[in-house]
Order: sequence, then structure tokens, then C-alpha cells
Amino acid sequence: MMATAIRNSASRGTMMSRQISGLRSMSSWWKNVEPAPKDPILGVTEAFLADPSPDKVNVGVGAYRDDNGKPVVLECVREAERRIAGTSFMEYLPMGGSVKMVDETLKLAYRDNSEFIKDKRIAAVQSLSGTGACRLFADFQKRFRPDSQIYIPVPTWSNHHNIWRDAQVTQKTYHYYHPETKGLDFSGLMDDVKNAPEGSFFLLHACAHNPTGVDPTEEQWREISQLFKAKNHFAFFDMAYQGFASGDPARDAKSIRIFLEDGHHIGISQSYAKNMGLYGQRVGCLSVLCEDEKQAVTVKSQLQQLARPMYSNPPLHGAQIVSTILGDPALKGLWLKEVKVMADRIIGMRTALRESLEKLGSPLSWEHVTKQIGMFCYSGMTPEQVDRLTSEYHIYMTRNGRISMAGVTTGNVGYLANAIHEVTKSS
Repeated sequence: MMATAIRNSASRGTMMSRQISGLRSMSSWWKNVEPAPKDPILGVTEAFLADPSPDKVNVGVGAYRDDNGKPVVLECVREAERRIAGTSFMEYLPMGGSVKMVDETLKLAYRDNSEFIKDKRIAAVQSLSGTGACRLFADFQKRFRPDSQIYIPVPTWSNHHNIWRDAQVTQKTYHYYHPETKGLDFSGLMDDVKNAPEGSFFLLHACAHNPTGVDPTEEQWREISQLFKAKNHFAFFDMAYQGFASGDPARDAKSIRIFLEDGHHIGISQSYAKNMGLYGQRVGCLSVLCEDEKQAVTVKSQLQQLARPMYSNPPLHGAQIVSTILGDPALKGLWLKEVKVMADRIIGMRTALRESLEKLGSPLSWEHVTKQIGMFCYSGMTPEQVDRLTSEYHIYMTRNGRISMAGVTTGNVGYLANAIHEVTKSS
């Protein structure tokens, strides 16, 4: 019996040893995981919120604010919500999303009476805002053109690089911003387009380039389009600011219309985060212009197949808001008025900031502040100057000097201008 007890005890000891070893093994599954780097944009907001200073100013946020620095819900959105409240079930949308929302969205980009819409040549699906549209296209590109590359402008919205990287698409860059002129490096851009291998993919910002606010002129867009045609390049437009840039959705889609007139088959990412203030609703659309209706049906089926394992189908409520607004002439008219008010406030703050800097006697030219367009102003300040703005004046922005004009108000523009003047006057 004693021998049996010894054997049982040894057995229990072995089992415990194995259990401890197993726990040790399980606890080491994630030991090689390192902390992810902070998002350069979201990190600015975190630092701003943690600052107790009453003078603090956040010009890093990528969301519209009114002249009191408060978030805004458009009245057309409130009315749409009142109309749809309790009127429908909460069933899943199809993989391709709301057909009505997609149809209305295509009219914004391609025109109401577009021949491409009439001929059913556009493969389009509802997406998770603009980010989701870009990611769906990147995965589509990788699956069906696996050896292709994507040319991305320098600089661009930082998440563009993450999107195509995680879709495992090889990235190249092309010249875009000219630091000395604080404008477009048109010759560098055209050289890169010309020298890219024939049939390359290019990511283009349709309007209100993020982060620079620098857009090609209409004539430059025409030259770019002609060169793309000669090189047989594919243009993928990210249009996050239609209507929000100039206050006129048709004007903001001019680049796309030029490419369509020249016979290109293009892709477009559209979003309602900025121009309807539907940031948290994540409403967007991905569209690809095809050769004919048959090809469009095929391409759409593949886009839906990509969406299925990623998120299955898109959310309902935001799509209902958009389709209700755009599908009703009175509500659409109200939206057009409200989006112009937002655009005009941003444009007005650009003028106020430039005039304030000039009145302070700044030795630098601030002409670029009013030449650029959209939510962001690429100020030309260095990372060190931005650091001084934060440490000495409690002003928060990304270290590349990008100012979100939505954070500028009549109440803080003088303080902001004075701080910028102080950190740049010895440049």
C-alpha cells in the first residue's frame, strides 16, 4: 500500500508539473507582442484632453466644429432621423448594403443623369465609410491584380499607407507637395506618372487633399488625365470631402468628371463623415466603373465576397439617413445649404488666420493658408515649432504642421496666430 501511495503521489506530482508547465506555456503565447505605436492623429486628441490648461486649443481633430468649438449635427440629419424612427425593422442589409443609398451616392459622384448609371456599368457597394471603401478596393486589387502596385502621394493621409500595407499591396510614392512653394509639385507629379510602368494604379485625392489642402487646378487635372490615358494607368479617387471643400458638390467632383469625360475606368471611395457629419455612422460607398453591365455584375459579386468574411454586411441606420436626405428634394436642398455653411466657415477662418498673422508683422508669407482648401492647412511649420506650440502655448496639432481649420474659431484665431508668429518669426 505504501508503494502504491508513493506511486500515486509521484503521479500527482507529475500531473501538477505538467499543468504548471502548460500554464507557463499558455501564458507565453503573446509574450512577443510589442505595444503598437500611437496613431499620430488620435494621439493629439488624447494629449489635448489630458492638458488642464484653460488656454488649450485643439487644431488636430479631423471633425467639423462650429464657431464655439462644438460638434454639429446637421438639421437635415435630425429631420431624417425623425422620419425614419420606428418605421422599419432592424434586419441585416444585403452584403452590398442599401441599394437606395448606393444609387443616390453614385449620382453625387457621376452626375444625376450619368450614362454610366443608366447603362448599369458601375459596380458599387456600401462600405464602412471611406476607410472601408479604400480597404475593400485594396483587397480587390490584390486578389485580381496580385502583381500590381499602388502609387500614393507624398504626403497623404497616414492611414492610406496602413490600408494598402495590410492588404499586402506593394506601395510606391509619387511627388505631390512642394515644401518651398507650399503648393503642388506639378512637374514632379507628372514626371512620376510618366515614369511609372504602364498600367499602374494611382491613389488620387479628388478634392481637399489631406493633409496639405493643395489641389491641382482644373487645367492641371486635365493634363494629369491625358497622361494617365497615354500610360493606361488606373485612377482610384478617395473623395472624403465632396461638398465640404468648396460648398459645391459638383465643383468638388470636377477631377472625377474630367477623368470620366476622357474615357477612364476609375474607382471611387465616397464618405459621408465630413459632408454630413455622420462620423460615427460609418457610411460610405465603393464604386468601380466597368466596361459593361455584365462586367459590373461580376465585379460587384467579388466585392461582396470580399466584404462577407471581413464584416458580412454594413450598418443600417446611417445608410437610411443618407438615402432619406438625398432622396427627398427638400431635405437635399437643406443639406446643400448646410454643407455650404460649413465650408464657408472653414474658408472664413483661413482668411482670418492669414490676416491675423500679417497684422502681427510676420516676415513669412502666409498666402498658402488661403490658397489651400478644405479642412486642413499645411502650415509649413517644422516638428520642432509644433512642439513649441504645444509646450509653450498648449496648442495641439500633428507634428507635420497640419492645422485642422475646423478647430479655429473667432474666439481663438488671434491666440493661435500670435503663437504661430512667436515660434516662426526667427525662421
